[in-house]
Amino acid sequence: MRGSDERSGALFNYVDLEARVRPDHPLRTIRRLANAALNDLSRDFDALYTSFGRPSIAPERLLRAMLLQAFYGIRSERLLMERLDFDLLFRWFVGLGVDDAVWDHSTFSKNRDRLLEGEIATKFLTALLARPDVKRLLSSEHFSVDGTLIEAWASIKSFRRKDGDDQDSDGPGRNAEPASTTRSAATTRIRARPIPKRDCTRKATASRPSSAT
Repeated sequence: MRGSDERSGALFNYVDLEARVRPDHPLRTIRRLANAALNDLSRDFDALYTSFGRPSIAPERLLRAMLLQAFYGIRSERLLMERLDFDLLFRWFVGLGVDDAVWDHSTFSKNRDRLLEGEIATKFLTALLARPDVKRLLSSEHFSVDGTLIEAWASIKSFRRKDGDDQDSDGPGRNAEPASTTRSAATTRIRARPIPKRDCTRKATASRPSSAT
């Protein structure tokens, strides 16, 4: 008998997020280690926020969401909030319930910048990497990174001359243009990627005029 494709709504639904994540999922171990590091930073969180006013996003949830953004290569906060809205695994890892509303991407970015300016994110990663369970998973023999993330996060203002002779021009805050951006690309740390040999051959063949008969 063919099953029906019609969706019938229910008056009440109950979803146990803990039961939806399989016991051997890698994020279970990561979440346990992250929570232990976050507990060590409780006093730092208290010093960063006031005791009055409107409650903001919990810093623990912010940092867990930032971990997911790095793990899954999500290129923007807008896409991260969209994924967090429908993905039960993301909700479980961050600490949101099924019925909890997801934050606006601009609100998330503003609260995240507070953690970055207060160097909380750096302290969190330092505390996480210092845990014994994490140290045994690390190795200095090999390092892998997604090159697309580097290209997306890199800024031309971060270019610096190899000889260290950089004289940035005056400007309002971080909007000042580094002097190295006006120099040749050969003097910077970032070099253009060479074109593969096969591409050069193809381009040369395409651009060569046909001989007259």
